[in-house]
Amino acid sequence: MNKWEGTCLLSQQQLVDEYFIEMRARLLDVAAFLDRLDRSIDCNAEEDFRPVALRSALRMLSESASDRVYSLQMLFSDATTEPLAALDRKSAFGAFNYQKNEG
Repeated sequence: MNKWEGTCLLSQQQLVDEYFIEMRARLLDVAAFLDRLDRSIDCNAEEDFRPVALRSALRMLSESASDRVYSLQMLFSDATTEPLAALDRKSAFGAFNYQKNEG
């Protein structure tokens, strides 16, 4: 028994009944985004850290684990602890570029 088992007040069937259509729609949105990337006129973002992180997240979702939310949040988060000398951008990217910060 994992530490989260039995902490949701809804049954599995209630969760499926309530949220399946919404989750299906979100997955179709992700599939459409990835299809558009594959069909793009200019394939200039194949190594961009954001779609790379998204594909890693999809692999993580297919694993059987009880901490998928935490794992995904950490995948997309900046885990560095050193403050920046200056702001390096105006807004968030939604994922962290670990390759840029490795060396």
